[in-house]
Amino acid sequence: MLIQNGIVYDGSFHPQRADVLLRGDRIAQIGGDLPQTDDVLDCTGCTVVPGFVDIHIHGGGGGDMADADPQSLQKMSRYLARCGVTSFCPASMTLPREALETQFAAVEAFKGSEEGARILGVRMEGPYISMEKKGAQCGDWIRPADIEEFRALHAISRVCAVDVAPETEGACAFAEVVSACCTVSAGHTAATFEQMQQGLLHGFSHGTHLFNAMPPIRNRDPGAVTALLCSDTATAELICDGFHNHPAVVRMAFRLLGSDRAVVISDSMRAAGCADGDYVLGGQRVFVRNGKARLSDGTIAASTTNLHEEFCNLLAWGIPFADALRACTINPARVAGADAHIGSIEPGKAADLLVLDAQNRIRYTIAHGTMMQTVSTD
Repeated sequence: MLIQNGIVYDGSFHPQRADVLLRGDRIAQIGGDLPQTDDVLDCTGCTVVPGFVDIHIHGGGGGDMADADPQSLQKMSRYLARCGVTSFCPASMTLPREALETQFAAVEAFKGSEEGARILGVRMEGPYISMEKKGAQCGDWIRPADIEEFRALHAISRVCAVDVAPETEGACAFAEVVSACCTVSAGHTAATFEQMQQGLLHGFSHGTHLFNAMPPIRNRDPGAVTALLCSDTATAELICDGFHNHPAVVRMAFRLLGSDRAVVISDSMRAAGCADGDYVLGGQRVFVRNGKARLSDGTIAASTTNLHEEFCNLLAWGIPFADALRACTINPARVAGADAHIGSIEPGKAADLLVLDAQNRIRYTIAHGTMMQTVSTD
């Protein structure tokens, strides 16, 4: 396929008028006067960007990783591709080991069968979290970080990132070992500023849905959020649906994190892309009203957004286009350890591309060289 006449955001995330030649599931060349093919996509008036990468998503399109079912995973894959996401990490919840083993095995068996977005690996959100900041996670199964359990699960299906509360028993010792094979993220944590700093010295390198399930910033008690923001290297996730975080807070975070450390996630549950109603997340009943998901006690329970919606929000909130784009593509790819293969438009990388019209609506999604059906932009 030859993609012609678009404005392409290249590997350095600079816009240029260029063509992109795809061969099979790979990007072959970028530039002008490229070899002609029988399959030409005219992108006049459009912008060509990398496919989005969601490294923290429980479900969408009516499916959820917790179903441990290939049909459910396929629903997620198709739904995400329609929303411009070409790679993702299905996220587990705080559950018994046996349930996690079943879910990990289902993900591993399903890999390679995706009809839309491709699975990079599993995201473990829990069970090694703080009871105080458990949010919508089930407290019955919270437990200290367990290297043996992690290794057993990682052996079933690759873990891209694991969430741990750095103040909990054995967390730093766990992170020092596990960080050799995946990203260790501070999440659902009541850590102090000093505890988070210690975590960053002992294997932690990322923050889970920043500001959410963490203590707020106080002038004499800055907490984990401040330690992550003040780090020179730590990355941090943001849910940018306008509900989990105020736009002003998101703008502040982007300014402090810079262009390379901000990561946009959906943290969505199965209701994403579906109607309001009653759903289940991690074994708990969730009530979705006006697109907002909550437990019966009012606790926020994941989201119903997607990365394209969040990308458009960021632009509306004043985030520069290239910074918003990096946060939805190469930055999450780097956290997942997949940036050598996805996340930017460069020769040799996966042919994962979005074509956006002048209003930044999705005109085409191309996942691993295959054109996908997209959500209606009417």
